[in-house]
Amino acid sequence: MAFRRRNKSYPFFSQEFLIQNHADIVFCLVVLILIGLMFEVTSKTAFQFILPQYNTSIQTPDGEVSFYHYGWRDCFAIVFYIFITLILHAVVQEYILDKINRRLHLSKSKHTKFNESGQLSVFHLVSSLWCLYILITEGYISDLTSLWENYPHIQLRFQVKFFYLCQLAYWLHAVPELYFQKVRKEEVPRQLLIIGLYLLHISAAYLLNLTRLGLVLLFLQYISELGFHVAKLFYFTDESHCKLFNIWAVAFILTRLFILTLSVLVVGFGLARVEVQGFSLETGSFNTLLIRMVVLLVVCFTQAWLLWKFIHFQLRRWREYCQEQAARKRVKQQVKAIKRETGYHENGIVKLENGTSPRPKKIKSP
Repeated sequence: MAFRRRNKSYPFFSQEFLIQNHADIVFCLVVLILIGLMFEVTSKTAFQFILPQYNTSIQTPDGEVSFYHYGWRDCFAIVFYIFITLILHAVVQEYILDKINRRLHLSKSKHTKFNESGQLSVFHLVSSLWCLYILITEGYISDLTSLWENYPHIQLRFQVKFFYLCQLAYWLHAVPELYFQKVRKEEVPRQLLIIGLYLLHISAAYLLNLTRLGLVLLFLQYISELGFHVAKLFYFTDESHCKLFNIWAVAFILTRLFILTLSVLVVGFGLARVEVQGFSLETGSFNTLLIRMVVLLVVCFTQAWLLWKFIHFQLRRWREYCQEQAARKRVKQQVKAIKRETGYHENGIVKLENGTSPRPKKIKSP
């Protein structure tokens, strides 16, 4: 199964061979893990890579329900999901984005940005819909007090734990993709910073048992990012589509305000009033004043940094727009001045500014 068209063959184990065939190599590893399910000796190990671990069954009035908690064996599942994400990344690139790029005939710089926005648009769309489904089915939207009541939220349903493992796998897979996509060295620090911020916030929500709050914040963040990358895609197809950026700008500011307000409400006020207080690894409680302050500082600092970057970018665009308008105005004034002084030519005839031709001089006969 080949994911990319081979225009040129490279020697085995070379850098270009690895970049061109990394999806096929990863696909072979996934097949090997799946084959391990067929044998009794390796099936137990293979299941640790495929299914989430640490499940417990609890008897409820509706029947037996399985809940999950986290542990070090989650690393096996995350590695397997990284392989799956690398394959899906290659599929989206080959069968969707490359076909669109061949029709648009974009420049090399726009081609790279289009691929980046296309991949992130697909991811943010799927993640936001998935997150919204979990929030509705679990009832977190209808009752905001459930975000901090009964803390610590150790027992997770399958869909919640699976969602967090997939999120961690996606942002971890983005690190080797910088190498596979041949991202420019100037762009690598910016990309690594974004990846690090996502991994920090997602892993903190997962490990500190703040999964309910993390779901809401991720939904708000992904909706905002989805609007931004969709606006970029429309802009690359036609540069006259700039109004979507104005809509996104308003949504971006509102999203920052919602995230800050909700974080202060849940962490600053909600968790301070729950019954379980103190630090305990056995019970999974991290509800201390120090940890709450650190969580709030990280969230507030991140949102303030994003707002500062947004304002700085908007001011730079405004200055460039003003300079461009001033330059156009000076050019128009210079053209008008030249026309007033010398007139202008139309069909080979010199005409004045009012459109009339100068009277020809009479030639005296000898």
